[in-house]
Amino acid sequence: MNVLITGASGGIGKEFAKLYAENGYNLILAARSEDKLKGLAAELADKYTIQVNVFKSDLSKSGSAQKLYDEITAQDLSVDILINNAGVGLFGEFHKTDLQKEQEMIQLNITSLTELTKLFGIKMVDAGQGKILNVASTAAFFPGPLMAVYYASKAYVKSLTEALDNEWADHGVQVSGLYPGPTSTGFKDQAELNDSKLFKGGTMKPQAVAKIAYIEFMNGKKQIIPGGMNKLQSRASRLISRSAAAGIVRKTQERV
Repeated sequence: MNVLITGASGGIGKEFAKLYAENGYNLILAARSEDKLKGLAAELADKYTIQVNVFKSDLSKSGSAQKLYDEITAQDLSVDILINNAGVGLFGEFHKTDLQKEQEMIQLNITSLTELTKLFGIKMVDAGQGKILNVASTAAFFPGPLMAVYYASKAYVKSLTEALDNEWADHGVQVSGLYPGPTSTGFKDQAELNDSKLFKGGTMKPQAVAKIAYIEFMNGKKQIIPGGMNKLQSRASRLISRSAAAGIVRKTQERV
C-alpha cells in the first residue's frame, strides 16, 4: 500500500514517514525541500526495504496540488492513504501582518489541502476504500487573535474533514482529523512565534504526536487530539462563549 505524506521533510510529517515505513508501507513524500526528502527516502528505503518516491512540491503556490497529482498519477502510483500534513502559520495583529504570506497560507492550509483531498478522494471513493488524515490543530476549536488567518484556516480543515467523513463513510473512505497543540517543530520559527507565551508553556515532541496519531488513525478514530491538556482545552471550547475564548487565546499568545 502507498502512503502520500505532504510536508514530509521535517516535523510531524517526517515522523509519519518513519512510522509508515517501519510498518511496511511504501511512501510517496512531498515537500519543498527536495534534498531533505531524498536523504530521508534513502534512509528509509535502505532500512525497511520499501519503495519511496519523492516529489518536490511547494503547495503554497497556485496549481501546485494539481501538478503534484498529475506527477504521481503519471508514474502509475496509487494513493491508498493520504496524509495532508503540510501547513504554515503567521503571528501578528491582522492589520500588520503580510498579506502575501497570508494568501500563501490560505493556498497551502486550505486550497491545496482541499484539492488533494478531492483529487485522490475521488479515486478512493471509486475504489470503495481509502484513508485520509487532515492535519489541523487545536486552533481549529477557537477564534485566534494574533493568528487570525491561521486559526480560521484550521477551522476550515476541521469542518471539511467532518463533512467528508460523513459523505464518504458509505463509500468505504475514512476521513479523520488530527488536532495537535504546540509541538516542537520548525513551525514556531516559521510562524514568528518565538516570543509568544503559547510555546513557553511546554510543547509535545513530533515523535509523540505522530505515534499517537498513527495508532488512532489506523484504528479508525475520526478526531485525534494528542495530549491530555490539548483534549481538555478542546472540550472547554464548547463550554465558553466565542468572545471569552478569543480573549483567552489572545492572552495565551501575547508576546512575553
